[in-house]
Amino acid sequence: MSENAYEGYRGKARKILEKFNVKVWSVVEITTKIGVFRGIILPRYQLADDKHITIKLPTGYNTGLNVDEIVEIKEIGYEPGRYKLPSPSVKPDEKKPRIPLLGCGGTIASRLDYRSGAVIPALTPEELYSMVPELADIAFVYPRLLFELFSENMTPEHWIKIAKEVEKEINEGGAYGVVLGHGTDTMSFTAAILSFMLRNLPVPVVLVGSQRSSDRPSSDAAMNLINAVTLASKGDIAEVTVCMHGTTSDNYSLIHRGTRVRKMHSSRRDAFRTIGDIPLGKVENRKIIMFKKDYRKRSSGNVVADVKLEDRVALIYFYPGMKPDVIHHFIDTGYKGIVVAGTGLGHVSIYLFDAIKRAIDENIPVVMTTQCLWGFVGMNVYETGRDLLNLGVIPAMNMLPEVAYVKLMWILGHTQNMDEIRKLVQTNIAGEITEGEPYNGYVVLQGGIPEVDEFIKQL
Repeated sequence: MSENAYEGYRGKARKILEKFNVKVWSVVEITTKIGVFRGIILPRYQLADDKHITIKLPTGYNTGLNVDEIVEIKEIGYEPGRYKLPSPSVKPDEKKPRIPLLGCGGTIASRLDYRSGAVIPALTPEELYSMVPELADIAFVYPRLLFELFSENMTPEHWIKIAKEVEKEINEGGAYGVVLGHGTDTMSFTAAILSFMLRNLPVPVVLVGSQRSSDRPSSDAAMNLINAVTLASKGDIAEVTVCMHGTTSDNYSLIHRGTRVRKMHSSRRDAFRTIGDIPLGKVENRKIIMFKKDYRKRSSGNVVADVKLEDRVALIYFYPGMKPDVIHHFIDTGYKGIVVAGTGLGHVSIYLFDAIKRAIDENIPVVMTTQCLWGFVGMNVYETGRDLLNLGVIPAMNMLPEVAYVKLMWILGHTQNMDEIRKLVQTNIAGEITEGEPYNGYVVLQGGIPEVDEFIKQL
């Protein structure tokens, strides 16, 4: 057989394919020491080991079979793989609301290339409408790739580029709303910083992602994308939001404010939660239902991308036994601000006090949040908190730690005056600080359990 018959397979794995005279894309029945498996032999990506055969099961999931466990392979058919998506059956209507989909990484608008094992952006209009033809009924969506990267590799430089591109799309391109396809792991950081950077925002900016890759049967990509485009094209909100699955089923997506949202589960489809409040609303069956009224409304005018940042800011999670040299390190290496996720009402060990005092004496603001996430910092309650206040620590109200982190970066891009910094940290700029928390916000976990659905029905 030709080399193409064994795409990516080498060593022991290739030898066993040759032994049983099967190839990539063969429909096979593989008998192993632990059972019989039926599926399609898939190519292996370039850096894969030579100890496994990868097959796609009838369920749509992929699995790897150890070659040392394989007893027999029978070919029962052949289904050649397709690397190119079929031509779309629908055409975009340019008369509909113009919604750019800016690709910032992640799997929300992508497909899997089995030749390399890589997730390939499907960000030509043809590919996008092939994947999710329903989009043509909602808006004129035109995709554009900004960069390809895992979201853990997102940097302040990327945030600045995103903000400038959003500004360009709205002010020069006349976008009726903007959708950002983003990896889920650091989506809340990007949503928060854009909430501060995009001043006078006149239209929705919606971040959306996918917890499950788009080649999996359980992928949440299509529904998330449909609902995000619905919000961007039909919603009356003019804020940065995250729109993701509200339950583990394909029921609805919740609309989260960009400064109050957090990824709260590593793999569930309803991983994103509004913390310290309830979501702004939901998108269900292409209808938008708002739960709250205190949001910025659509307007005319231009957005301003205020992208001044100081990126030398540290976010420290306090833990018992933390040594003061952690804080001294950030001082000695030229960091300009420190955000601490303290315990309870905003506490750290007394053994850190001298290091914190040194930071503040050297004009490095130290901002206190709570690692509890829910609730407010209350540093006047206990002696430890009062002592920290006397040192000059700035309480961050009920800001989430990562929100305080990006907010301090943005503030330090504009001023180094300590009094002004303190004032801005404690000023609600983009919904990051609330006057209180809803009585049922903490109890109601916002999706997937009966009391949640009952609560949403009441709203």
